Parts: sequence; structure tokens; C-alpha cells
Amino acid sequence: MHELSLALSILNIVQEYAEKHGFDNVNSLKLTFGRLSSVEPSALEFAFGIQSKGTKAEGATLEFLIKPIIIHCISCEVDHEVDTYDGICPQCDGANVLLVGGTEELQLLEMDVD
Repeated sequence: MHELSLALSILNIVQEYAEKHGFDNVNSLKLTFGRLSSVEPSALEFAFGIQSKGTKAEGATLEFLIKPIIIHCISCEVDHEVDTYDGICPQCDGANVLLVGGTEELQLLEMDVD
């Protein structure tokens, strides 16, 4: 369960920003990642809830922006948003595709603080 280490990394970032900008409380965090990045939102929320106890982020809510899986078909020369990556173009059924979206790493986009 790598969400525990992700939660700890988020809290380290929060602490660095708190020291630099002097806020006392984090109300919410907006995070983004690709659908294929192997981040499980509910597991991350659980790990964050446990790891954040006693920190400036205790009680903060997490909001997720999950980027879709996008493939580019070289034959059709078209990008397609797909539910799962199976290496097949949904338009021409060709296997000449590139995975171009959905693998983005976890990033912190915004923090609402007091």
C-alpha cells in the first residue's frame, strides 16, 4: 500500500509550505493523478486521515482530479479517451497506438488554508 508513503509526502509538502507561509490550518487539498498511476483514492484518504493526526492538515479533505486514459492511434491519427488500456484503437481496432495520458504522477494542485 504505497498510499501511506504518498500521504507522508503530501504532509511533508504541507509542513514546508506552512513554515514558509505561516498558516495554521489546512482545510482542503486538491490533488491530481492519472487513472493508470495506481493511486487508490479511498486508500489515500484513509492513510492521509491517519498520518495527518496532530498536524496542520488534520481534518483536511482531499479532492481528486483524476486524469483520463488517452491513447493516440497512429493509423487514425486521432486521440481517444478510453476506460481501460488494452492497446487497441476503439475506432479502427488497430494495435498501432501510443499511451499519451493517464499515467501522470500524484501532484498537489491547491491548498485551502487558514
